[in-house]
Amino acid sequence: METTQQRDERLWRIAKARAGFKSHLIIYLVINMGLWAVWFLTDRDMSEGIPWPAWPALGWGIALAYQYFNAFRKDYDDTLKRI
Repeated sequence: METTQQRDERLWRIAKARAGFKSHLIIYLVINMGLWAVWFLTDRDMSEGIPWPAWPALGWGIALAYQYFNAFRKDYDDTLKRI
């Protein structure tokens, strides 16, 4: 059985992870909008295949998805295992 101290530490860890994810999501969106704006304003020939901002968006998006899983889903799954 969990003590109050253990439960508080666990909830604090979950809250920090979720707040960290939200701030990283905002940074991701702002930076990627900037990258896409630079590409759109400087590259007028848009028929050359995949635009270069897609690559950083994809790589960073995969890392962000992993962070989402750890912040929102991982603890939920651990709770189900205890039942």
